[in-house]
Amino acid sequence: MITFLQPQWLWLLALLPLVMLLRGRRGPVAAIEFSDVGLAREVTRRSRARIGGWVWLLPLLAAALMIVGLARPQRGHSRTEVTANGIDIVLGLDVSGSMQALDFLVDNQRVNRIEVVKSVVSKFIEQRPDDRIGLIAFAAAPYLVSPLTLDHDWLLQNLERVSTAAGNDDGTAIGSAIAAGVNRLRTTNAKSKVMILLTDGMNNTGKISPLAAAEAAKAMGVKIYTIGVGVRGMAPIPVRDQAGNMRLVMDKVDVDEKTLQTVAGETGGTFYRATDTDSLQKIYEQINRLEKTAQTVKKFEHYDELYSWALMPAVALLAFGLLLQHTRFRRLP
Repeated sequence: MITFLQPQWLWLLALLPLVMLLRGRRGPVAAIEFSDVGLAREVTRRSRARIGGWVWLLPLLAAALMIVGLARPQRGHSRTEVTANGIDIVLGLDVSGSMQALDFLVDNQRVNRIEVVKSVVSKFIEQRPDDRIGLIAFAAAPYLVSPLTLDHDWLLQNLERVSTAAGNDDGTAIGSAIAAGVNRLRTTNAKSKVMILLTDGMNNTGKISPLAAAEAAKAMGVKIYTIGVGVRGMAPIPVRDQAGNMRLVMDKVDVDEKTLQTVAGETGGTFYRATDTDSLQKIYEQINRLEKTAQTVKKFEHYDELYSWALMPAVALLAFGLLLQHTRFRRLP
């Protein structure tokens, strides 16, 4: 990109057309006077005389180039380096059987909790390309879905395969899930370590209580955001009867909001309550805004001076014009 360091000089270019106009009106001073212009007319028909009539333009062209040179044309080269200091984030996702409850709506269609959560979490992951993100799913016990990684495509593929637990694997081990997430974050070198825990129930299994796990998280410098998901009261949950048929059963929904609030407050995080798809989406958007990835931007600029590209041709035109005026197109005294 070419710029001018002193562009105000370019205003002088507006004077050159005025000089040409004044010279055209006045005409050159006659070197010889004739009583009859016939002889002069014959001379002007020669190509040499016609070309000589344009020699006076060479100083004007040289002046234009000199003005451009005075404006200091420059060609800039810039390079920007962006260093992203990402955040390490572990997503804790409840996959207990109650996550099959059909109390969420998408396009006026009932959708179970786990599918809505997976959709919202996918968008959250896509919005944080500079952060290492891991995923832990938990029911009666936590298990690792993905370690901390920058390969978010691979992470999303593993998230898509997550499904709810059933049978003896069902339950809600909130404390164990927090401990598993903290264990993944404790050895990282990231300046900011965050866990986002989503559940729709109460801690009813596991060897570690949620409050003990929260104290460990605080000691390790891990901030925990907790999200309680699902409607309050009764929710329709699909169950399979003895004949193998699926039917909806209204069951009580009970989220331990007090414990989730305590866990979040202990670690410097925040507790959120999501009772529908929109509120869940807004919660993840708010967390996304709160946990900003630090970036360091360094910009390097270098400029090449181009004034010589204008001044050298200007000097050449002046010299050429003077040479022609004193040799081939010399005016007679």
